[in-house]
Amino acid sequence: MTSTVNAPAATSPARALVCRGCGAEFPLAAQHACFECFGPLEVAYDQAALARVTREQIEAGPQNIWRYAALLPAGQDPSTRVSLDPGLTPLVSAPGLAAELGLRAPLWVKDDSANPTHSFKDRVVSVALTAARGLGFTRFACASTGNLANSVAAHAARAGVPSIVFIPGDLEQGKVITTAVYGGDLVAIDGSYDDVNRLCSELVETDEFEDTAFVNVNVRPYYAEGSKTLGYEVAEQLGWRIPEQVVIPMASGELLTKVDKAFTELVEIGLVEAPANGWTVFGAQSLGCNPIAVALHGDTDTIVPVKPTGIAKSLNIGDPAAGLYALEAVRRTGGWMDYADDDEIREGIRLLARTTGVFAETAGGVTVAVLKKLVESGKLDPEKETVVFNTGEGLKTLDAVAGLVGPTYRIKPSLRGARDAGLLG
Repeated sequence: MTSTVNAPAATSPARALVCRGCGAEFPLAAQHACFECFGPLEVAYDQAALARVTREQIEAGPQNIWRYAALLPAGQDPSTRVSLDPGLTPLVSAPGLAAELGLRAPLWVKDDSANPTHSFKDRVVSVALTAARGLGFTRFACASTGNLANSVAAHAARAGVPSIVFIPGDLEQGKVITTAVYGGDLVAIDGSYDDVNRLCSELVETDEFEDTAFVNVNVRPYYAEGSKTLGYEVAEQLGWRIPEQVVIPMASGELLTKVDKAFTELVEIGLVEAPANGWTVFGAQSLGCNPIAVALHGDTDTIVPVKPTGIAKSLNIGDPAAGLYALEAVRRTGGWMDYADDDEIREGIRLLARTTGVFAETAGGVTVAVLKKLVESGKLDPEKETVVFNTGEGLKTLDAVAGLVGPTYRIKPSLRGARDAGLLG
């Protein structure tokens, strides 16, 4: 449950929670909304503390996200961590995919399916639950489209803490099983993820749940900070430099904003230099749940909630909490957003697997399909180094491609059978 790190920071560099809307500040507590304007809160840091962090300190740390403990809001003391030790997942060179799509600069796939429960959610859960334990919570919970439920249940099992996770009733069976196996309470709800999230927001206010940390509700500011480690890792794995372009899947939009925040922090504290012309952020959604991309295409800040459909269930958040901030990051960096339908998502999964050996869940298929569209439309520069993010494992969403792939040949167990099938010329 714990990791060791050389010369860990003695105290957290986090100094307050700050409203992303009005800028009001609040103490570091279990609070996710501003009391002044009801805007979302995020962690603010002591910049002098961050500036003391060195590459050498990070490189001497453990082979997981906790090498960045001095840049995170919790977990500076290894004994306090609630962790499966996620992170340092492969950054896969993808020349075959680049050639197929017409990219002439290096293309990389950040493959977070290699995390302990096979998605990037292990990063956010580890940070959130470490903060939650420090705040005195004794039960762990979440509202989830699947991967988050897997991770919370697994972390709770490792820590010996009770868990209760809430999911839509129509979730992929693979994600249901890989949550239930850890032995915590699993609550399936007849409704969409937005219905699940709404219920959890109500439960957190009840006396019966006052000792329960909902990672993406009452401790959400800490949870969101875990996503920054994806950005930190990409920069470190590229030799302490930031890629010129990134393509990131969007559900709530928070992952995109936090990768961008990670790059900004690394530049501000002097650990990396920004590319000569900065970096460009691109967002990817599915056609069945694309409210952020639709707002960008309509040149508006009005994000109209939708009822999600389609196979990319891990991205099916119809009312995205960080949508406005994702729009801001994409516009500020000169990027774009696009979306893919179910057939394009399936083809994206197969294309990535065929050219890189990475089997992605449907969210990864969305990202690759959108990468293809961005190249074809001229929105993404084929001459610039690009990183795309695969956030989950294809074994969790087998149904998406089950009807499209299978044995190439079926033969009798004999040389004649092999010859008749054309395997021997």
